[in-house]
Amino acid sequence: MSDSPTRDAKDKALLLCGLALDKKAQDLVLLEVGELTTIAEYFLICSGRSDRHVQSIAEGIREDGRVQGVRPLSSEGVTRGQWVLMDFSDVLVHVFYQPVRGFYDLDGLWGGAKVVELPEPHATLAAQFTSAGDPADPWPAVEGVSGPGYFGKPVR
Repeated sequence: MSDSPTRDAKDKALLLCGLALDKKAQDLVLLEVGELTTIAEYFLICSGRSDRHVQSIAEGIREDGRVQGVRPLSSEGVTRGQWVLMDFSDVLVHVFYQPVRGFYDLDGLWGGAKVVELPEPHATLAAQFTSAGDPADPWPAVEGVSGPGYFGKPVR
């Protein structure tokens, strides 16, 4: 029995991570969700600083992925640039506008998933492209706002 389908999914997920980082995607996280759901093996979650940046990340993944032989089965949300979902069968790519990512909190909803350690140079790039400058805290405090946030995520 071979584990090549999983290996192929991981290779595809890492390729997509690199394509997102090429467009300076922020707060990139790769989650291994195959043990928790049947819809995909991996979720790639990342953010853009503006709706145009989100669109640029998604278009870069689509166009550069095609060159690498990886095409999405479908994609949604590209024209609005708030939350783009791209379905690569065993890898789902979520590209969020930063405030929208905080609202939907997929990172928290899929908190039971294993976070995949990215190989170099992806790990270094992902650490550089964080919204708060601190990879451990991708959601910076909002000045003058405190209390409980959406989905139990505290607002500082």
